[in-house]
Amino acid sequence: MTETSSAALPAPQAIAPAVPTNLRYRGLRTIVALILREMSTTYGRSPGGYIWAILQPVAMIILLTLAFSFLLRSPSLGTSFVLFYATGFMILRQFQEVTSAVGASISFNQALLAYPRVTYVDTLAARSILAVLTQIMVSAIIFTGIFIIEDIRVILDFGPILLTYAMTILLAVGIGIFNAYMSFSFPVYKMIWGVLTRPLMLLSGIFYTYEDLPVTVQNILWYNPLIHLTGLVRTGFYSTYDPGYISLIYVALLGTVPAFFGFLLLRKFSKDILYK
Repeated sequence: MTETSSAALPAPQAIAPAVPTNLRYRGLRTIVALILREMSTTYGRSPGGYIWAILQPVAMIILLTLAFSFLLRSPSLGTSFVLFYATGFMILRQFQEVTSAVGASISFNQALLAYPRVTYVDTLAARSILAVLTQIMVSAIIFTGIFIIEDIRVILDFGPILLTYAMTILLAVGIGIFNAYMSFSFPVYKMIWGVLTRPLMLLSGIFYTYEDLPVTVQNILWYNPLIHLTGLVRTGFYSTYDPGYISLIYVALLGTVPAFFGFLLLRKFSKDILYK
């Protein structure tokens, strides 16, 4: 009887070993530590720190407003030159700053990659998060200041505005990941990228709308993804503006494809990057 009852008992199940808490959140803790390091090195060493991140775009918007207010009676949309130029310039600014920060992730943190707990994914994530949060904060402060100082009263459509910022982040981070590998492996690439992106100030619809241009110029500038984003964000600020040229699929492809190949190259040549 004892043999029968013992045979009927279920076999003991193996208990998975508990994962220590410090190992479970090791990746997150590494990213947070890298973000704090980025904040101290990027903004902690210069006088004013984060104030310069706000003053630089403010100065540019003021210069644009003063220059074009003497040439034009009114902006292409609305009555405020400051708001019109800010809606375009802040998108360009976010793209440039995030792309630059992510693109320098490997070269900036190469020494830290020698530690087994730090991976290239951690460095990319840390710089992406810090750059994105910084530019969102700067945009919020600048637009709030414009509405208060200019006494602008409009009903904002936050759907297109938030969508624009999300697509700008996707585009900037995706291109930045690809640039992170290319600029580290081929130093001349950084110079080439700087030359190619220098005219973006004139080609991204900051001073004008897409519809203001001749058809021939429209057909060329359509391939600039930033002109899609500046047009989209303005639909959230100007209720009467309804651009028909915007293609979010095109912008998404220009963000995801470079990100895919960037991760592929970084994964394949991670050891070469570590010992270069």
